[in-house]
Amino acid sequence: MADNAILADADYADPKRQAMHEYYERGDEADRLTTSPQGRLEFERTCEILLRALPPAPAVVADIGGGPGRYALWLAELGYRVVHRDIVPLHVEQLRQAAGSSSAIESDLGDARNLDLADSSADAVLLLGPLYHLERKQDRLTALREAGRVVRSEGPVFGAAISRWAARLDAVLRTRFYEPHPDVLEMVDALEETGVLQPLYPGSFCAMTHRPDELREEVQAAGLEVADLVCVEGAAFLLNDLEDRMADERDWRIVLEAARAHERVPELMGIGPHLLVTAHRPE
Repeated sequence: MADNAILADADYADPKRQAMHEYYERGDEADRLTTSPQGRLEFERTCEILLRALPPAPAVVADIGGGPGRYALWLAELGYRVVHRDIVPLHVEQLRQAAGSSSAIESDLGDARNLDLADSSADAVLLLGPLYHLERKQDRLTALREAGRVVRSEGPVFGAAISRWAARLDAVLRTRFYEPHPDVLEMVDALEETGVLQPLYPGSFCAMTHRPDELREEVQAAGLEVADLVCVEGAAFLLNDLEDRMADERDWRIVLEAARAHERVPELMGIGPHLLVTAHRPE
């Protein structure tokens, strides 16, 4: 195995990877899934989808590219044992601080393309960030193959991707980000052709995006069998009163039911910002 500290340092030689580090080293990701209504919707729906295929606790879950550990902490609360790896040093530090003395979470620096984990050492693997921060297809296939190596036979591998159309729907239609940043309109046009979300300014978000069929094809090309592919949030993330609806039990239930009703409709798969694939390593 390569030294993951060296891999992390090498990221800074790549302008796109450096931009990713600059974005996450702001520290905002630690609260994103708990403070913003869109983040809370993403988290609740992702948890719901994961629980459909996760083996029962106290199974071992490898949370690869797990950021500051919101999902790792949730899994530990449910009784799972979590092995967390992330390429951003700040994320490892944030999770270690949040986990305190908990023995349920083991966190360290790691690269999804070259893991320091043994073959078949996890009952499930989460890739909820790496696939949209690896621009080269070969790197994404490598990360998926590593997940397949680490997971036990028939164990689930979950992979999250950003929809090809998320930037236009979110940055243009929902937030009108073009008012302070007019270049976003040209950027979105290029993104929908290439799939690559370029950093708009130093420290801004950048990513690789997927069409649903592209995500399915990449997972299969990595030697995994696709069991399910869903749209996570659906159209609900566009609601300008989403926070108010969350505060009302009936309204929030209806929002979640709408997301579930449309999650596999082919014509609507790309309308939400995130896709989530569940796959397995074949026997």
